[in-house]
Amino acid sequence: MPVVPLKDIVDRGFAERYGVAAINVFNDLTLEAVLAAAVEERAPVIVQTSVKTVRSIGLDLLFAMWQSLTSGIEVPVSLHLDHCPDRAVISSCLAKGWNSVLFDASSLPVAENQRQTVEVVAEARAYGADVEGEIEAITGVEDGIGSDEVAQRQSLPAALEFIRATGITVFAPAIGNAHGVYHAEPKLDAQRVSDIVAAEPIPIALHGGTGLTDAQFADLIGRGCAKVNISTALKVTYMQSSLAFLRGAEERGSWDPPSLFAATRAAAKDMAAAHMRRFGSAGKAW
Repeated sequence: MPVVPLKDIVDRGFAERYGVAAINVFNDLTLEAVLAAAVEERAPVIVQTSVKTVRSIGLDLLFAMWQSLTSGIEVPVSLHLDHCPDRAVISSCLAKGWNSVLFDASSLPVAENQRQTVEVVAEARAYGADVEGEIEAITGVEDGIGSDEVAQRQSLPAALEFIRATGITVFAPAIGNAHGVYHAEPKLDAQRVSDIVAAEPIPIALHGGTGLTDAQFADLIGRGCAKVNISTALKVTYMQSSLAFLRGAEERGSWDPPSLFAATRAAAKDMAAAHMRRFGSAGKAW
């Protein structure tokens, strides 16, 4: 199964009410581990890259890694640019071959956000790519983008007007979710997802997935959250598994980088696979 459009992946998840893991990778090891988990679980997966990752690795090298690791892959995969307010970065990624982008203009007035999102959708369609949109910021800072201040939620009519006017493929509403680590179980407005989907049947993106309970995931996926973002969980897994291995290496007095990479890769793959099973996407490859 070659790389496929984001729409192909999220529309199936939305129709069958399972969630597709959208996992933010940040180097070659995590990219390979997430893809290996998808193959092992026979699950579709959305690989996400932040603007920070694009800039730190470099556009050309990052996309070359993607092409190399997805060549001949046997499950549906798609490459997505997460939270990007920079139109120039969006244009560069679309021209290079990203399958979708999240144009994050949530800091702008809704009317201006909508106007620019219409332009981004037209640009993306010229490349056969898709666009995720949002009209209010998701609380929390992720890879240098965002704010810890809780954004004001827009009305249901405003959300529906934005969806219909822009032609976006996925919509990301604020429902009390947040990027980063939750310090207490969040109080989510799940009904907002149902209200949007009832009025406009569009796949919903759930941001701030790290730390939600299985019951919360199941409820929100059942309401239409077909794209479930995971970022912090992979970062924590990567760092903690590396730290544990290095502490053991220090105790043993044995310093072997390939063994470190193998241990970290295994932990990252297991984490990704566990989320695919939790979201109901395991076995859903076509």
